Amino acid sequence: MKHVAGLALSLGIALAPSVPHAQETWPNRAMTFIVPYSAGGYTDVVGRLTARYVEKALGKPVIVDNRAGAGGILGTQAVANAAPDGYTFCVCSIGAVSIAPFAQKVGYDPIKDLAPVGIVSSIAQTVIVRKDLPVKTLAELVSYAKANPGKLNYGSSGAGGLTHYSVELFQVRTGTKAVHIPFKGGSFATAALVAGEVDFAFANMTDALPQIEAGTVRGLAVTSLGRSPYFSDLPSVHEAVAPTFIAETWNGIIAPSKTPEAIIRKLSEILIKMAEDPEAKETMRKAGANTVRTTPEQYRSQIQQEMAQWEPLIKEIAEKEKK
Repeated sequence: MKHVAGLALSLGIALAPSVPHAQETWPNRAMTFIVPYSAGGYTDVVGRLTARYVEKALGKPVIVDNRAGAGGILGTQAVANAAPDGYTFCVCSIGAVSIAPFAQKVGYDPIKDLAPVGIVSSIAQTVIVRKDLPVKTLAELVSYAKANPGKLNYGSSGAGGLTHYSVELFQVRTGTKAVHIPFKGGSFATAALVAGEVDFAFANMTDALPQIEAGTVRGLAVTSLGRSPYFSDLPSVHEAVAPTFIAETWNGIIAPSKTPEAIIRKLSEILIKMAEDPEAKETMRKAGANTVRTTPEQYRSQIQQEMAQWEPLIKEIAEKEKK
């Protein structure tokens, strides 16, 4: 955890006092980026990097507000309910936007209540297990889970997030069953795995990378379609046990619906420039992620495509759980 915590700390921004209101164009005071997860995790790292970049570009303070809970739903809902004045944004992720609305009541409509600005980064997950679990490959994990139905448990960043539903989808595809243990963020779930409190997790690369390198957990596979450059010796879930299985997350900036179009466009232009910034790209690389360049229209289209993909799968999962 020191690797990610140190990285997050290094990205900390100096919070300048709010400037007086003035009759100027946006922004004329401090903005807030709500991060719907705990400090120290992947989304927090992305949020602080983005806040620092936007702060420099606009010359106004950007405050990072961590509001962890319910797999990112609580923080996302706070942004959906915020005033659409260009001073509150969400460092959102796929789980609370494209997946959770089909699994539970979230208090917002991702299409009607949120205005996508741009995706900032993308990252694959890594299947990790506690180091004393008697499995060394993903196929062995599947076999062990089938031989011990319901006895294994797994950690996630919270109910409704991708680190939760990627495992649920994996179980549907492999005919396995484990008990879900939700946490308030990926860093907490990974820490529980290191401590031996949970058996396995589908962790974001940022959380998994330093632990695998330190030997505190064992890596079995990655969730991208192909192998990851960070762990070329690990197969993808797709090639190992579940063909066409892909589960990658993104983090992007989203505003409340009805935020002025001019503000959306201006912030979008900054994010697009950030995607090509050498320092930003290197920071993302160290975290196991990649910068992404999208327009608001491309971002909205991706969300709609993901929702169309996940809705039937979540319904299938729900039906199996009823049996």
